[in-house]
Amino acid sequence: MTCCRIGVSRPLILSVRGDIKHLQPCGWRVAIYLNKPTISQNIVLNLQPPDFLVVFVLLSQGASVANTTSALTSARKKKNDEFYTQRSDIEKELNNYNHLSKHNHFKDKVVFCNCDDPTESNFFKYFADNFSALGLKKLICTHYEPDENKKSYVLTITRGRDINNDGKTNRHDVEKTEMLFSNGDFRSPECIELLKQSDIVCTNPPFSLFREYVAQLMEYNKKFLIIGNQNAIIYKEIFPLIKENKIWLGCTMNGSNRWFRVPDNYENSPAIKIGDGQDGFEKGVKYCFVKAVVWFTNMDCQKRHEEFIPRNYKNFNESEYQKYDNYDAINIDNVNDIPVDYYGVLGVPITFLHKHNPEQFEIIGATESEGKGFSCGIWRGGIAQPVVNGKRIFKRLFIRRKKETKNGN
Repeated sequence: MTCCRIGVSRPLILSVRGDIKHLQPCGWRVAIYLNKPTISQNIVLNLQPPDFLVVFVLLSQGASVANTTSALTSARKKKNDEFYTQRSDIEKELNNYNHLSKHNHFKDKVVFCNCDDPTESNFFKYFADNFSALGLKKLICTHYEPDENKKSYVLTITRGRDINNDGKTNRHDVEKTEMLFSNGDFRSPECIELLKQSDIVCTNPPFSLFREYVAQLMEYNKKFLIIGNQNAIIYKEIFPLIKENKIWLGCTMNGSNRWFRVPDNYENSPAIKIGDGQDGFEKGVKYCFVKAVVWFTNMDCQKRHEEFIPRNYKNFNESEYQKYDNYDAINIDNVNDIPVDYYGVLGVPITFLHKHNPEQFEIIGATESEGKGFSCGIWRGGIAQPVVNGKRIFKRLFIRRKKETKNGN
């Protein structure tokens, strides 16, 4: 069997053992792996978004290049970006910003869910069910309609419009205000106009379009709370925003692996399971396993200002902390080993951002392997990946403890 892999958001090549041939259909770089069928299962299980967002086509051995290219071109059009977030995950995160938290970011605000099919989206259901409790002014919901024979539409709930006269404003007061001329793509002029009317955007955007999605939010200066992959932290379009404290990570999920509900037409694979009615999985419903999921936001919360005290509480010792061969910084493999008395530059795993307090630490940069100039002058040249004693290690963020914390320490 032959396993063909197509990058959806950018050219992607996964290193596996086997013979590899490269094609160039429609400008997309494609790697065809001539391996056993079990290889394709291993690939699926080890992918992360946006790398997860790929299309696998199994072809019989000996298929011609022409037929392969045709199949790949067709498959590339199927951007499997519909992942429906579970209600419990939404509630856990939103409780850090809503009426149950110190500050209710949603009071008197217009919330826009612009990637949400209201028949499936738990974002829409959460805001509709909690409309009055949150003190919302308005809820707007649009979704992408892939069927060319159908039109997308706008759903709204507006304060003061109690359509069913039950004395409350909730999902029973939804109005289908207009049909869209477009398919509901968040980049369409109609959806951009709705974005301009909103205060806060809250949704699970297409992983394959994450960079473009965040860029649009920043362009229109919107508050947001969205789901993405942890590796997006070091995207060249995203990391500068994190470094400048324009966006940060949310309070929950913290890079954990999650199950998302997906449409029934998703092809079965080792990353797909059918719910059995146990442990919160609805019976007969398809779920997809996605690695390293995080929330991205620019809305403040109490957790962001909690002082991080490393569990191991170590003092700096030159014999214990190694320096990089190619960066002017010391290496930290575990954030709980960050020395409490060191004010030089530290290289830490990207998971540090789950502990980051901007009043306590300054983000200096990241390894050059993630973007040219990311290290902000501490790279000595040579290999871009961080190297310790001649051994390359995983990507790092560079941070420095500030002289004073909010407690004056």
